[in-house]
Amino acid sequence: MQYKITGVHIEIGDALPQHVETELGEVVRKYAERPTGATVIFSKDATEYVCETTVHLSTGLTAAAKAHDFDIYEAFGKCSEKIEKQMRRYKRRLKDHHRDRESPIESLLASSYILAASETESDGAEEDDLQPIIVAEMETNVPSLSVGEAVMQMELNNAPVLVFKNDKSDGINVVYRRDDGNIGWIDPTNGR
Repeated sequence: MQYKITGVHIEIGDALPQHVETELGEVVRKYAERPTGATVIFSKDATEYVCETTVHLSTGLTAAAKAHDFDIYEAFGKCSEKIEKQMRRYKRRLKDHHRDRESPIESLLASSYILAASETESDGAEEDDLQPIIVAEMETNVPSLSVGEAVMQMELNNAPVLVFKNDKSDGINVVYRRDDGNIGWIDPTNGR
């Protein structure tokens, strides 16, 4: 498994990357047959250390977690526990997932935009220009998944929403976490 362990505006030394590789390697090998890589980013937020971990699996799925603590090793420990919990929860699916597919998950290239938050004027007047201000434009991947795989991927990444290409209909679909705790699924091709 390939590791990319970095610190953002902090020095992480030599011992921390070795600790990360050992601990994270044990967790991932326990639940996934063929992990391909992991990215671990350490940063500092005021007085706390922040650890963001993403584990890439050979099936195309990823597991992601983020944790904070006053000690950098404890921040990684909490993050590692979150990754382990996610992977334990989906152990059977993660191991059987690749066998059910004839090929690994494909991805489409798409544009991702970050729009500036709208500022309301003090007198309550509506803006004349309704065009959003684009703060950043990036490329992102839209995976080709079944609905069940999309829900699993969304939960592994602890994301509120996931856009994916539906394997069965070849249309773009969305799964999202509803306010009531259930999962919503938007399938535009089904609403003919």
